[in-house]
Amino acid sequence: MSFRRPRKLLGAHVSTQGGLEKAPSRGVEIGADVIQVFTRNQLQWEGRPIGDDEAAAFRASIRASGLREAITHANYLLNLASPDPVALRRSRLAFLADMQRCHDLGIRVLVFHPGAHLGSGEAAAIRTVAGSLDLAIAEGPGDVDPAIEVTAGQGTCIGHRFEHVLAILDAVRRPERIGVCLDTCHLYAAGYDLATDAGYAETMAAFRRLVGFRRLRAVHLNDARMPRGSRVDRHAAIGKGYLRAATFRRLMRDPRFDGVPMVLETPSGMAGWKREIARLRRLEGDQRRRGSR
Repeated sequence: MSFRRPRKLLGAHVSTQGGLEKAPSRGVEIGADVIQVFTRNQLQWEGRPIGDDEAAAFRASIRASGLREAITHANYLLNLASPDPVALRRSRLAFLADMQRCHDLGIRVLVFHPGAHLGSGEAAAIRTVAGSLDLAIAEGPGDVDPAIEVTAGQGTCIGHRFEHVLAILDAVRRPERIGVCLDTCHLYAAGYDLATDAGYAETMAAFRRLVGFRRLRAVHLNDARMPRGSRVDRHAAIGKGYLRAATFRRLMRDPRFDGVPMVLETPSGMAGWKREIARLRRLEGDQRRRGSR
């Protein structure tokens, strides 16, 4: 007896060099179903406005490519948890600008790092992030959903525990508008044991209990160059770090991730991403063959 399930939606964070409309074809080149892009320079506060023609060209390029979806990542300079009023206002305005760019381009998921408390403490930072999200939902476009990325926990960054994510969701006024993004390297660096059968099961059970798979909007697929609990975010190619291929086999066999954009952020480049996507497909195929026996 055979069974079929939707294959995983795989892709990578591809370049927009030459224009945003160039990104979808790069996804096709590597065999992707989905892509992640930056809609502007991620290390500058100000971004060039997106014109109507540019937005239309990107939307048309996505349609022509056959890709299922494009997601994006917010500016890396943002700190929606900042205790400094000036820095916080700047971050909030930049986040609203990123949401507007998503709206213009037809992108529905905006992944972001929740930020760092810089000495104010985790509880205060969680309240501040929730306030930032309340503002974004109230004043931003209604067709763009922010997705909290679970972090590695470097420095004073929050978001490296599922409990942090739960506390933010409990504090916002419109939790149904807020999604979550898991990053395999971040989880491992934060101390979650994805590299063993028992650890993987325990991690996913905790995520289901505290956050819920219904909130999952994206997954970043990265091996880890640093050991578990290091709280250092260093990505490695799939199967070349501490997570090894076995972790990604578990992910590819896990039906709870079906239909969720899963994008590579490894340092492998275009040719490497094409090989990694093909490898992940083979890992998924292993499960299909087992299921048909």
